[in-house]
Amino acid sequence: MLEFENVSKSFWTGRQRKVILDRASFRVELGRSLGILAPNGTGKTTLINMMCGIEKPDEGTIRRGCRISFPLGFMGGLIPRLSANENARYIAQLYGIDPDYAEAFTRWLCDLGDYYDQPIGVYSSGMSARFGFALLLALDFDMYLIDEGMPQNQDTEFARKAGAILKERLDRTTMVMVSHSPGTLAEFCQSAAVLRNGQLYMFDSLEEAKQLYDYEA
Repeated sequence: MLEFENVSKSFWTGRQRKVILDRASFRVELGRSLGILAPNGTGKTTLINMMCGIEKPDEGTIRRGCRISFPLGFMGGLIPRLSANENARYIAQLYGIDPDYAEAFTRWLCDLGDYYDQPIGVYSSGMSARFGFALLLALDFDMYLIDEGMPQNQDTEFARKAGAILKERLDRTTMVMVSHSPGTLAEFCQSAAVLRNGQLYMFDSLEEAKQLYDYEA
């Protein structure tokens, strides 16, 4: 499970203090993927970063009782001067999985050809997104974190393969996805929540969450 207890987080914007969470308490149980609705600018990325430990709360306690992924698309742990091959093997060792497996899996899923052995610093944004997604799926987590839905990619074969793998993972893992669009959450999430005014309001269904989200929009 993942639990927030009386967690507060805010930023100074230069003009005023922006509150993300205000003594918020909630719990995400394994086995029931959660979609979080929040308008743009309300702190979706900050919330997802706090879930995995990239960002710390100002106050309160965050308990992680399972293996939680880095957010989909997060490239902070990768080294631009190293190739995808070298980065995959390096990250695999950090997470305690077989580097040969991580290399083979990401090489197959990315299908970058010769670029797989070139520094990732020369990759286009699309190539970087493919490698980041492939690396996330190569690692074994109990809970996957996704910010603003699935990455958009023009490579239809990659999208087909990655989408099929992710849906298969949902049979044995849990996903937390944050988005401003209810339609983005519908395909993957069983329960839902709304981030408003520093609190996360939990609901049993996306339809219930949409009623509050639409009412306060």
